[in-house]
Amino acid sequence: MAAHQQPPLAGIRVLEFAGLAPGPFAGMLLADYGATVLRLDRAPIQPSGDQLIRRKSSICVNIKSPSGLALIKKLIPHVDVVIDPFRPGVLEKAGLGPEEVLLKLNPKLVVSRMTGFRRDGKYSMMAGHDINYIAVSGVLSLFGRKGEKPYPPGNLVGDFAGGGAMCFLGILLALFSREKTGQGQVVEANMVDGSAVLATMPRLGLKTEVWKRERGTNMLDGGAPFYGTYETKDGKYVAVGAIEPQFYAALLKGLSLPPSDLPGSRDNRADWAKLTNFFTTVFKSKNRSEWEKIFDGTDACVTPVFTHAELEAQGFDQRPAVTLKSTPAYAIQEGESDRPAAVGQGIGWEGSGWDQTPLEPGTGGEEVLGRWLGWSKGRQYDVEKEGLVLKDTARL
Repeated sequence: MAAHQQPPLAGIRVLEFAGLAPGPFAGMLLADYGATVLRLDRAPIQPSGDQLIRRKSSICVNIKSPSGLALIKKLIPHVDVVIDPFRPGVLEKAGLGPEEVLLKLNPKLVVSRMTGFRRDGKYSMMAGHDINYIAVSGVLSLFGRKGEKPYPPGNLVGDFAGGGAMCFLGILLALFSREKTGQGQVVEANMVDGSAVLATMPRLGLKTEVWKRERGTNMLDGGAPFYGTYETKDGKYVAVGAIEPQFYAALLKGLSLPPSDLPGSRDNRADWAKLTNFFTTVFKSKNRSEWEKIFDGTDACVTPVFTHAELEAQGFDQRPAVTLKSTPAYAIQEGESDRPAAVGQGIGWEGSGWDQTPLEPGTGGEEVLGRWLGWSKGRQYDVEKEGLVLKDTARL
């Protein structure tokens, strides 16, 4: 394969209304795989805390201004995807209803709408965050220790996995459909359904031995002595996932423990607590690095629990979620924005992914308008109150 192949979404133009984590994450994934993403920030300019901005540019527009709204409408026929991160009804109120306005301006457009709650039902118009969305989806009830309250796992399950990643998937499916039908469509993603789908196995397993008991007492949620984390002598941690008998045997071998020394059987749930306490004492007898030397390269399913600070110090390189050998994604490293990640055989992902220069509102967007449409300030548009506006005399 020749080097520097075009990534799979090269040529796709995305207009991303500025929002919080899920929408920007979907936009960033699109940009990683080759799409040109133009973030639309509010005017007057407000500081942006968005960190999910790789390879994006920005323009500032006041969508409440008639001339600002007119500029957006002129853009719509020239883009492939719009990402809507707002609550239901916001785009409609602004005069940019997807089916009423946007798809009429551009029938090939994919309008991706990302909400937290479902667009119907009693929560649809309520404010919320990741913890609320995974709560009503049933997912939050799975996390936590025995006898304790449900514990939120950061905002990864709702915002990013169930939200942004599912939104990205929906956009890809709509683009795939457009290749066959020639028509765009509205894509509706929400974090309740997205996170619920991620929990398909626990939901279907509620009547099986794997998931049917109180949280924190099941095989995969910290209840089993052979599937959990253990503190080491130096205050660090290792993860143990020795579920299958042969892997459990490798675990015992690495711990220098004959089965006869154990205080119980792994196959007897009544012995799990005793075994967990026993393994806790054993793992505290050595530093994590010592356990790494013992278990690295074995089938004991024992690995170190690295922190992000440790990974950064080790030079860990962030790679794409999937590697496409013939049409690789872009690299993450700053300054590599126009170079595909893979060379030679199409493997590798250059860059570290630990640093990100902020994308200040309005940065780089006018250049994008020039490339997309040949527009320039003073001819097709001007700036009023820090926002771009369409000129009345523009001939577009």
